[in-house]
Amino acid sequence: MGETGIRRACVPDGDEETFQAQTRRLVAATEALLDNNEVHGGDQAWPVLAAALDQISDQIYVKDLDSRFVFANLATKRNNCLASAGVLVGKTDFDLFPADVAAGFYESEQALLARGVAELDIEEALVTPDGRQAWWLTSKTPLRDRTGRIVGLIGVARDITTRKREEALRSGQANLLEMIARSEPLSAILEALVLLVEEQLDNIQASVLLLDPEGKSLHQGAAPSLPSAYNKLIDGIAIGPNVGSCGTAAWLGKPVIVSDVLNDYRWANFRDLAAQYGLHSCWSTPILTHQGNVLGTLALYSGSVRHPTEKEMQLVAMATHIAGIAIERQRAEDRIHFMAHHDALTGLPNRTYFKDKIADVLHQAKISGQRVIVAYVDLDNFKPINDTYGHNAGDELLRHVAARMLEFTRASDLVVRLGGDEFVLVFANQSRGEGDILPRLAELRRSISRPIVIDGVTIATTCSMGVASFPEDGETAEELIASADAAMYRAKELGRDLLQVHRNDGGSRVAERFNLQEELRTAIAGGQLFLDYQPQIDVASGHIRGVEALVRWNHPRLGVLAPGSFIALAEECGLILPLGLWVLKTACRQNKRWRDLGLPPVVMAVNVSARQFCDPMLVDQVSVALKDSGLEPQFLELELTENAISQDMPRALATMGELEKLGVRLSIDDFGTGYANLAALKMFPVRRLKMDRSFVEALPHDPTMAAIAAAVISLARGLKLSVVAEGVENAEQMAYLRHSGCDEVQGFHFSRPVTPEAIEKLLAQH
Repeated sequence: MGETGIRRACVPDGDEETFQAQTRRLVAATEALLDNNEVHGGDQAWPVLAAALDQISDQIYVKDLDSRFVFANLATKRNNCLASAGVLVGKTDFDLFPADVAAGFYESEQALLARGVAELDIEEALVTPDGRQAWWLTSKTPLRDRTGRIVGLIGVARDITTRKREEALRSGQANLLEMIARSEPLSAILEALVLLVEEQLDNIQASVLLLDPEGKSLHQGAAPSLPSAYNKLIDGIAIGPNVGSCGTAAWLGKPVIVSDVLNDYRWANFRDLAAQYGLHSCWSTPILTHQGNVLGTLALYSGSVRHPTEKEMQLVAMATHIAGIAIERQRAEDRIHFMAHHDALTGLPNRTYFKDKIADVLHQAKISGQRVIVAYVDLDNFKPINDTYGHNAGDELLRHVAARMLEFTRASDLVVRLGGDEFVLVFANQSRGEGDILPRLAELRRSISRPIVIDGVTIATTCSMGVASFPEDGETAEELIASADAAMYRAKELGRDLLQVHRNDGGSRVAERFNLQEELRTAIAGGQLFLDYQPQIDVASGHIRGVEALVRWNHPRLGVLAPGSFIALAEECGLILPLGLWVLKTACRQNKRWRDLGLPPVVMAVNVSARQFCDPMLVDQVSVALKDSGLEPQFLELELTENAISQDMPRALATMGELEKLGVRLSIDDFGTGYANLAALKMFPVRRLKMDRSFVEALPHDPTMAAIAAAVISLARGLKLSVVAEGVENAEQMAYLRHSGCDEVQGFHFSRPVTPEAIEKLLAQH
């Protein structure tokens, strides 16, 4: 034998001293026999010696000066997978091993022959011809004739693979326990465990799958040697009585040994997958808590049809025990971390988490130039409810309120319970201030006020909200919360069940609201309103296919106000009907003017509020607006909200049918944020869905929003509707939407809402 990359002299233990003594006696006997043969000219003693050496379990061989085998015992034959030891005679290591390994043997042996000095107890690691990793303790010494001339070498090698693996196992176990004690990532611990198991066994691939907290499916834990494609395909697989080896083991809570995957009923749905990757046996054992609950599974895969050996199952028992310790430790740490940062009653993030998170949110907002909106929410009359119905009822009420807040927030929003009945909502990455958030908060306030039944008792509460904006109302978390808190207390002072927005001028919010309402009434009649138009771009051609009319208020004192500043007020005080009618007539006249100028035709999109849609005069008003302006009906599109058409389905269908008879187009605005019955969607005579900007703003990096956007586009395709995506602000969003099959886009990436004259120039360019 020779040496590879691992070669070292070891400190002999008792066995190795015996091994050295046996080697020296063997060399002496061989040299004496050689001398005797030379003296008497006979070789009668060689068969006797050969027969004796064949009884020894160590490899024993003799090589000549060119490192060719001249003798080898049966142990050498067996370990080199040869039919007989005699086959080795005349061969070299180049006939048995890869060229680089054989070259290492040859060079070391030639150096030994040149030095004439023995090398004893050398540890060698190599892969045997049948693919096994093996370790050998080898001694090689020059072989001399009677005159002292070196005529070859004699080698003796003892298989120490078992000992080396035991040493590696003990070392690996110690290393794993140290990793657990150091709280290293669970993925790193499980991968080290799997590699340790594979190192101990021949031709085995191992994997760990983790059971999800709901106890329903298995997810990837560690499987570094299995094909990555196979790992992806089984990741997330549901457990069950006949779900391969692992799914069944997790279901039963006991080992499942499948020696022939391709013919076992439990693999009926997966045998083709296993065959594709050459997996013929799979022995899975559940990983359990100390109470016996299933945490996951550890599986050994073999490329041959067979049962596991006793040693393999002993190794599995050790590995599952360590895996259980690591997983339980990680889950305990996760629970501790969660409890430290979350409220135990509602599960919402707590004040500690909020302090850390808000600092990051504000830092990012400073970098990006975006605004952050903070809403401070306090329940009204919570103490009397607690006192009247008891703390259990109060706790249940808080849980319901928390759940309703989560229903009205999105993945990018943050809901926090500060303590007691106080909550904070944070809306990051807001480009237009609180105007877009106020309608959502108003709806949340109405949702919180809906009564709930607790232990047979109907309990109702309201809430007061205060809203502040970064950076206008504070540049630090403390300043921002103080501003929102002050606005909330103003809402309390004004009678509760109100929403107040912080204003730095310190004016009376009640007076401001009343004055604003009267000013809006004057604005509708007095020419202070005007329309801007935002182009809607065809994704395929890049041409402008339509525009959306967006109302603005040129306030004599406050300047130009976006619709978010006054539409909610108009809805609440009933001014939305005359406001909507003004927008409809103005938009129709403007589109007819563009048509008269000979510009390319575009569809004018006009928003119709829920209250407008419920107005019995709507159809007549649309008809009059078209007639007075002279605009062909196919160039007018009315955008309806999901909530408007879902309130009274039969009436909504009737109204939409009448509008369709006029020839106008209908679309659903802000699709995905309301409560439309998807089953009824196919009955609505709409042509387009407008995907809400909240889904677009997180694209393409938020996987949840990406999935929702893809689902909206797929749904529209199935219903033969076109899709317009709102709020497209960058090239990444545009590229994702184009790839996903979106038809039209609208947003700052192409144009902000602009004047009629600017639209004329854009249309003229096309």
